[in-house]
Amino acid sequence: MYLPSLAQLALGSRLKSLSDHFYAAVDEVYRTCGAGIESRWFPVLRFLWENGETTVSDVAQAIGQTHSGVSQLADKLVDAGLVCRKKDVQDGRRSLLALTDKGRADLSALGPIWVSVRRGIVKSLGEEGLRTLLDALAATEAAVQERPVVEAMLAEHAVLTAAALEVVPYEPALKEHFYRLNAQWLERHFRIEDIDREMLGDPERYVLASGGAIFFARLAGEVIGTCALLHESPGVYELSKMGVDETFRGMGAGRCLLAAAIAEFHRRGGKELFLESNSRLKTALRMYEQVGFVLQPSTRPGSHYERADVYMVYQPDRKRSANA
Repeated sequence: MYLPSLAQLALGSRLKSLSDHFYAAVDEVYRTCGAGIESRWFPVLRFLWENGETTVSDVAQAIGQTHSGVSQLADKLVDAGLVCRKKDVQDGRRSLLALTDKGRADLSALGPIWVSVRRGIVKSLGEEGLRTLLDALAATEAAVQERPVVEAMLAEHAVLTAAALEVVPYEPALKEHFYRLNAQWLERHFRIEDIDREMLGDPERYVLASGGAIFFARLAGEVIGTCALLHESPGVYELSKMGVDETFRGMGAGRCLLAAAIAEFHRRGGKELFLESNSRLKTALRMYEQVGFVLQPSTRPGSHYERADVYMVYQPDRKRSANA
């Protein structure tokens, strides 16, 4: 399934999906058993059943919903004849919600259905699974009450936007990001070829062991980009496997990675640096040209990539001469 792969980013969507599933299941049971209520009405009706007449605010606070949400639901219950609104005799400015005679009569017949729902959920989830879920929900409710989610998210955003981008060398803990970031753009624009799969799956063997280097762009601990400097032959290097998370584009990660790779090429006393790309990647090609890569008249002889229709060689002196 797709949503689980998004982890925290899809938490709300996954909870909503589960919520909708349980609402629909209980609604079907109510319909089949001839009960004239809906599952979404249950918290308000049950609270009024157990606590008697009360305000919308008290109901909202008790069941963890907004005042407007409970008020709108109360309107539906009034229309259904299950609830009525009445003036508070102690404070005429306030109205109270109370079950009608019909509401009490309808709820008093739901005992067997509620027991069936409770037992059915235990059978479906298992006693241990249900206990784990309820404990997790209780812990989550307590956590968000103590540490509001919006405040936490905005605080993290402030950290990210204030952080400086850093480029770091390869380390085993970052291996998965080398595959992830490259697979992202390859799958979007082309396909992962066999040579890509080998190199991305074992960069230590196919990049580092042969004398190459790998760099990662990191922002406040988040790995957002990568590139590799492949050692082709004595003095000859290839700039390859440049990938930046598409949700972090425009932050300069690509340029920082490119600068790090070129600096490493010079540090090693390299004589030739080239890259292969595709003519569809206009933004990347412009960036390569701006730092000194020059487009060659034909593709590179013996290219390993099916998608490669662009061959560029790093010739910064030629670029400076052309601009003079």
